[in-house]
Amino acid sequence: MPDDARARQRTGTGVGLLLALVLGAVLLTAVPDGDGGQDACRARTVASWAADPDVTQEFARYGDDASRADDWTGGDGTHSVELPDGRVLWLFSDTYLGQVHRPPNPAGESYAWRDTTAPLVRNSAVVMEDGRLRRTLPAPLFADPAPGQWRWPVAARVEPRSPGSSEQVVRVVLWTRTAGAYPWIYGVPTATEVATLSLPGLRPEGVTRVLDQQGVADPARRVLFGTTALTHDEDWTYVFGGDDARAAARPASNAYVARVPLGRLADPSAWRYWDGERWSIPSHMRPVLGDGGAGGRAGARGVGSAFTVVRDRGTYVLFTMAAGAEGLTTVTSYWACSPTGPWHGPGTGFGAPLPERGAGVAAYNPQAHPALGDGRLVLSYDVNWLDADGGVTAQAHLSRNVSLYRPRFVTLRLGPG
Repeated sequence: MPDDARARQRTGTGVGLLLALVLGAVLLTAVPDGDGGQDACRARTVASWAADPDVTQEFARYGDDASRADDWTGGDGTHSVELPDGRVLWLFSDTYLGQVHRPPNPAGESYAWRDTTAPLVRNSAVVMEDGRLRRTLPAPLFADPAPGQWRWPVAARVEPRSPGSSEQVVRVVLWTRTAGAYPWIYGVPTATEVATLSLPGLRPEGVTRVLDQQGVADPARRVLFGTTALTHDEDWTYVFGGDDARAAARPASNAYVARVPLGRLADPSAWRYWDGERWSIPSHMRPVLGDGGAGGRAGARGVGSAFTVVRDRGTYVLFTMAAGAEGLTTVTSYWACSPTGPWHGPGTGFGAPLPERGAGVAAYNPQAHPALGDGRLVLSYDVNWLDADGGVTAQAHLSRNVSLYRPRFVTLRLGPG
């Protein structure tokens, strides 16, 4: 059977196919909900949620430990992957190292703080063992590809080194961005890459560029993959991505999905992109979720700059920041019976608790962490201080109160949509 025919057949199976997941990070989660063991696809939304203080406090404990000067003290872009030996590898984008000082801070406030000269690196990785964060790998873990460019790690998966191989490695999807002027103060989208880490040593072995977007003239139309990813079976890994609404005056970004045969995440020729009907080449890809022409009106549909997807029995559930002004505080959800959609929603959301209230403090990047599950659905979200001056004001606030730039965790229960 031709490849396109097989793709249409697989996609058309809807419930039976059930393979999906995340752009930056590759997450597969089964969530008990009291509805029995049936795997039928059905509408799902957030039924309840609660803060998960244990994991949040573990990152606070580790970040505040001043016994070593080169440890992680705060970061964003939180992703995780469980390793074959039970350890959990946590990946971060922009990261503060250095030391944290006890309160009061220099302004006399009761916050732990770091000096404004503390090292800031573009990416880092921290190893968790038996629920405790143990060590920070040499940072940055992924070197800059060129002057004025950097790499942010997103989704990660453990997979065979090659199809059928008994040797496993960690594949880490990377966003490559290039320094730019306003409105691209967080970098111009440049490319999606995949790094390979050895096991069990987690030694970087190399980086492969799988999708170069420099040829797309409008940066707002460039798509970076890896915000989330998941493996349904031994055949495919599904990797989600998005464009950047920030500079396009849209209330939300568009979501896209690609699929890759298991063991070939680092092979650019193996990636195929959903074009609305079949798996195709990059130039033909089309969004699976967008605002549908809603523009700036209430009810706009779409995703934030980063989002996550989990599988709840026969249903895929996507978590993202809400469109519009609520996108700074509120996590919402969509559901579908296939990674390619159609996606329904937005559904019921929840307000992410923030360490400080007021202008500037925002939540973003909800991510699921199956390694923490134990039957639960655990999500993290990042907290930052947003500004329009390229981070100068933000860095000052993040230094005076180190708790601002660390992940927070919640446990969710899903119910009928």
